[in-house]
Amino acid sequence: MANETVNWPGASGTKYKYWVHSLDTTFKDQGGNYIFAKKTASGKWTPVYIGETESLSDRLPNHDKLPCVRRNGGTHIHAHTSGGQRERRAEEADLLANFNPPCNKE
Repeated sequence: MANETVNWPGASGTKYKYWVHSLDTTFKDQGGNYIFAKKTASGKWTPVYIGETESLSDRLPNHDKLPCVRRNGGTHIHAHTSGGQRERRAEEADLLANFNPPCNKE
């Protein structure tokens, strides 16, 4: 599964490459961006929650939004490691400006 990638477009037009993982994936202690996502009936990925973190290994296993993600049909984590916090937050904001994930509102 981790061989599949998705290029998520931000509102700016920039595309961000994410690796697709199952919800139970164990991540390394690295900073990165992540998207809890599901596939639509047409086979297209749609975001349920978009975020960034200093540590994928600390943040994702017991994420406070997992109940919302599951209620909204989230089945996978799309993630990639990235540079500093400013870069990660800019990417997160760009993606949030393009998508309106249900669990980012709760």
